[in-house]
This record gives sequence, structure tokens and C-alpha cells, in this order.
Amino acid sequence: MTSPDGIRPASPVRVTGLGCVSAAGRDVAATLASFRAGTRNPGRTTLFESPITAPVFEVRDLPREYLLPGRRTLGLALMAVDMALADAGLAAGASEARQAPASTAPGFGGARVGVCLGTTVASQLNDLEFYKSWRGIGKADLATVDRYLDGDLAGHIARKFGARGPALNVVNACSSGSDAIGVALSWLRAGLCDVAVAGGADELNRIPFDGFHSLGIMSPDPCAPFDRGRRGLNLGEGAGVIILETTAHAHARGLAAGPLLAGYGSGADAHHLTAPHPEGVGLKASIERALAESGAGPGEIAFVNAHGTATGDNDRVEGRLLAGMFGPGLRFLSTKGFTGHTLGAAGGLEAVFTVLGLREGWIPASAGFREPDPEIGAAPVSGVTEVRGRYALSTSLAFGGNNAALVFGRGAP
Repeated sequence: MTSPDGIRPASPVRVTGLGCVSAAGRDVAATLASFRAGTRNPGRTTLFESPITAPVFEVRDLPREYLLPGRRTLGLALMAVDMALADAGLAAGASEARQAPASTAPGFGGARVGVCLGTTVASQLNDLEFYKSWRGIGKADLATVDRYLDGDLAGHIARKFGARGPALNVVNACSSGSDAIGVALSWLRAGLCDVAVAGGADELNRIPFDGFHSLGIMSPDPCAPFDRGRRGLNLGEGAGVIILETTAHAHARGLAAGPLLAGYGSGADAHHLTAPHPEGVGLKASIERALAESGAGPGEIAFVNAHGTATGDNDRVEGRLLAGMFGPGLRFLSTKGFTGHTLGAAGGLEAVFTVLGLREGWIPASAGFREPDPEIGAAPVSGVTEVRGRYALSTSLAFGGNNAALVFGRGAP
């Protein structure tokens, strides 16, 4: 079947490993427990001093091996990558891996492994002292430059595991994690690699914290996506990583069944620097393309893991569009009530959560939601909800009019 704009369904790839760390939990099991219980962990940040008292969703008590001074984003990414690779049965953890060629890298054998990670902070916005010193006296400690270069997420992880394949960081605002997964999908379909490590990571940082506050869109209370009384977003941090493999490579490893990444779409409407197009033009285009690639129709989508930032414009535009595209039977939610808005990590984390929803057969309540907004005309799920169906959709909206959509499938039983 070909879509109206000529897009034919493309071959899906296998999702063989999941890793996540956020305020909702430091691994998949802890996250599912928080989701099931409706546990939320907002609080004031302890990572830097600020007179701003808006709550954030901070990852507490990182294990020592992931506490990398000046490179917190990298530490979060490594933690999620370790989990995902272990889940896939492909490699030892980062604390054990050595900078070895791919032929001797643990678990990879001769496979070509690509690494594609999305981020915004990416260990490059946490050198304020360097910039202040350079601006003030014309010189600064160049050790921070080495730290910045070593904080290259994809490059560092590729070296750490001896991955032989393409390595790329995607910096596309809040759609970065979803776009990175989409790029990795294209690599696998094009035959550039057999396995891809994909997702996103970001740390809580003073620059975006102050920046979002200056925009006037940070809530003084725990956020309430799609709620009539929503007052804005809360920032969060974390990392979400999935392991993707070609079907042939997965079958060669004896993995005959499991989740699929079936489609990806992106669309930029360039309506405004920070606000979405009122009609969701770019988001609609990205969803239509992802559906066309997957071969799924709107009626086959079991649920939508929406971007749902709890800001006025985003939730109104996204909610209306989803209701119009998928009809009154739509089940959707935002998980940002559990994690906060993790910026470049959001698409990676929400990809993991979407796969988990399909795998487990349920999705959590859209945390923070209480009262429907009549301007949206649709309401997210308000309790733990059983979901059936073969496909699920994850959406991301970003500054500059960037939009991305991912379609995941259950795969064969």
C-alpha cells in the first residue's frame, strides 16, 4: 500500500534492548513501578544554586561510576546504554568495556554498530566559568576544552565499546532524541550498520533552567499536561536508549520475535522560534509520514505517547491534532508528569516508554491531569489503562517548528 504522497511501507527493524534513567526510576523495573503507582518525584534542584524555586525532576543518587565531573549528560547516557546493551545481550557495561576494535568488543563480534544520540546540553553548556574567565580577562583554563571534547556522547560511547559504524550526535532541540532514533533507523535500512545504539540524554543545567524561566513557561507547581489548569512545564533530566537491529542480525542471534520500530517521520513548519504552528502543520506531516512508513492506519494505533509539555500552546495544538487524526477512541498520555521535560532526552525516554506500553499491555495515568480542557476537546487517560493493538505512536515537538514521530509495533508473538 502506498500513501497519498507516494510513501511506501518500509521494512521495520527490531528493538532488542531498552535502557532508561530519569526521576521516574533508575532502570526499567523502577520506572514501571513508579508508573503503576503514580509516584512523582519533583523537587528543588540540588545541582546548582538558583533563586528560582520552580520544581524539577532530578535524578538522585547516581551510581559512582556514572558521576563524571562536568559531564553529567555523558554519565546519564552511559548508564542507559549499559542497561540497553545488557538487555539486548550484546555487550558488557561501560565500566567493563575497553577501547578495543569491534572484532574483540564484548558481544559485538563482527557486527557493524552505529551510535546516534540526541541531546541539547551535551556537556557543552556547563562551562560557565570558562566563558566568564575568557570574557573577563581574555584567557581560561583549557582543560575544559578537553572535557567538552570528551563529552561528545556518540563519539565517546563508540570508542568505549569499540563500535565499528557511524557515530552522530543530533542537536535538534526537544525532538533530538526522536530524530536520533529516526536517523539510526535510516542507517539500518540503508545497510550502513547491523546494530544501532540510539536515543537521547540531557542533564539539568542552569542555562536552560534560566532560559525557560525567562520565557515564562515554567510551572511553579508539578506540571499537569493537557489539564485545563496547566501552568507550564517542569524541567527534568535523564537518558533513554534503545538497541535497534536489522531483522537478519536479530534472527542470526536467535531472536525470532519482539518489538519493532516500524516508521519515522519529521516535519518542520518554521512557524515561530518557540511556538508550534496553530494547526500543527509540521506535526501532522511527521505523523502521516511515520504511519505511511509503518503501513499502519490511524485505527491501528493502540495509544499515543504525546509530547505533552503542559504549556498552553503545545498541549492545545497537539491535543487538537491528535483528536482530529485518531478520533474519539484515541488513548493518549504524557509521561512528563513523571519525568519533567528532559529536552534532548525526551524522545529517547518516551521511545522506551512507548515500547514498554506495547510490551506490558498497559499505560500509566497521564500524571498531573485532573480536568479536561474544552479548548483541546480530548482528554488523556486518567488511570492505569489496558491497551491492545499492534502499533503505538510517540510524538516530539521542538523549538523552531521541528516535529518528529515514531511508530513502534509489537512484532510477532
